[in-house]
Amino acid sequence: MPKLKKYMPFTYKMMIPYLLLVLLTDVTIGYISYSMLTDSRTEMAESNIRTGMEQARNNIRYQMDEIQRMSDNLFGSQPFQRALELRGTPFEIYLAMLDEIVPQITAPLQLFGNKIRFMLYTPNSDLNIVSGDNLNEPIYDSDYYILPLKDIADSGWYQSLKDSKRDNLWLQIDTDQKLDNLSHVRRLVNFSDYKTVIGYVRITVSLEDLFGGFDTFPVEEGITLRLVEETTGDILFQRGPANYDAAGGDYLSLHEKIPGSSFVIESLVPDSYLTKDAGRLGRVIFALCALSFLVMTVIGYVVARLSGRKMSRIVGLVRSFQEGNFQKRIRFSGNDEFVQIADSFNVMATNIQELINSVYVQGIQKKQAELEALQAQINPHFLYNTLSTISSLANLGEIEKVTGMVQGLSRFYRLTLNQGNVYIELEKELEQVATYLDIQRVKYADAFTVYVDVEEEILHMQVIKLVLQPFVENVFKHAWFGETIAIRLTGRQVGGNIELKVIDNGIGMRPEDIKRMMQGPSQAGGYGVKNVNERIKLRYGDDYGVTIASFFGAGTTVRLLLPAGMKDNEEMDEGLAP
Repeated sequence: MPKLKKYMPFTYKMMIPYLLLVLLTDVTIGYISYSMLTDSRTEMAESNIRTGMEQARNNIRYQMDEIQRMSDNLFGSQPFQRALELRGTPFEIYLAMLDEIVPQITAPLQLFGNKIRFMLYTPNSDLNIVSGDNLNEPIYDSDYYILPLKDIADSGWYQSLKDSKRDNLWLQIDTDQKLDNLSHVRRLVNFSDYKTVIGYVRITVSLEDLFGGFDTFPVEEGITLRLVEETTGDILFQRGPANYDAAGGDYLSLHEKIPGSSFVIESLVPDSYLTKDAGRLGRVIFALCALSFLVMTVIGYVVARLSGRKMSRIVGLVRSFQEGNFQKRIRFSGNDEFVQIADSFNVMATNIQELINSVYVQGIQKKQAELEALQAQINPHFLYNTLSTISSLANLGEIEKVTGMVQGLSRFYRLTLNQGNVYIELEKELEQVATYLDIQRVKYADAFTVYVDVEEEILHMQVIKLVLQPFVENVFKHAWFGETIAIRLTGRQVGGNIELKVIDNGIGMRPEDIKRMMQGPSQAGGYGVKNVNERIKLRYGDDYGVTIASFFGAGTTVRLLLPAGMKDNEEMDEGLAP
């Protein structure tokens, strides 16, 4: 056993991994800090927006409830309803309005916190008309209106409500959308029958007043606040940028449903708002990491200069080994770890080279010999059968048939030789089978039918030669029992494989006959089956090969599974070259 050389510790030269570890730690901490900050900022901003949306929801709901109570009071007041239906002298009408109608309308205006318009549409033409402010202008002060029902008789919203059961609704009608208003509409009916319409109440409020301000929604920073009709998707009110849907930028969408209504408060928060503070700190963190990386790079470069020469030689040797060159050796002077590594590499290279020569090359040569032996068995076998047929025809004086079979035999072996290549295009393999069938037609006088159904995509893919002909030959030798027989050749790509099938409607086989055929030569024709199966497995592996399915008296299907996509003969043949 050789004496081990002493070496100097080399740990102080391992600064590069240490510096890389420090760098990785800095980057990880920086990334985690930035991520945590971004998440925290996003959660805080989202929480603030959600809080504002909840406040807006509560404010809107409260005011909608107040307005609802106004209409409920009018709907349930019998004196008010009797006053609306009163017919009489102008003085009687005046007293009814002074005592019943106007007080019940003006009382909510004084109690409600925001400015509203209270409109009463009545079919009673005797009542006095109160026109109020201009309805085409924003709501500056709370005001009430008593208007004839005929003023809205032609309006779309009235037409949609008068003949329907819809009532007690929140809508944007007339100028509401233009003025950013929302109206509560309720039908008033006679107290005695609850059917006769005695008027309509419309209470209009500014949506901006409903929201109660935008202090919690910094729309100046890009946040958009919307009130959306959930069933139709219509935007009833909006503050902030309006181009989110068109721009398709990154933003956070938050929704808050208003209970008891079909309205949803929607906030669109841009990503820039969520990450504006994190971005500033992220730049600081990035600058610190970059500075740290620069310092460590300088240190690593200095250290690498001290040990880089020997390391480069070792890397070059490893790359030579990777390329299959095991003849190179390396020698270092000194007594450190590099010397130990170099000596170990030299010993390893020698051992690997010996193992390749004794195991790998011999195994490849043995495999190649087996393949060549199996290939060599096919040709004499077919040649013997064909020459025997030619001899019989010659004895019978069938000179024209002898000539045809000899020409077909010549073409068949020209394709079989394939310029010495083991692989052949599937199209050529099918041509070889067609040549064989032409020879058989001379013998059997077209007493069989052949159908070919092969996908064009696989015709130029490579397969090992002579994989189909032995099975077609077996059809004539063992499957034909009547006056005619049909043969079908199919080919298709299944995933990453080629699936070829030889199908006949001959006599078929029993399961025990199939088993004997796959195990070796027999009277059932197993010689060619085992030969082709072993050649496929030797070339491609045990995942590929031949499978036979047959019903006695109903025909046989032979399935060959081969890898797809192989097109370069030389590249495939190199896999078996020593």
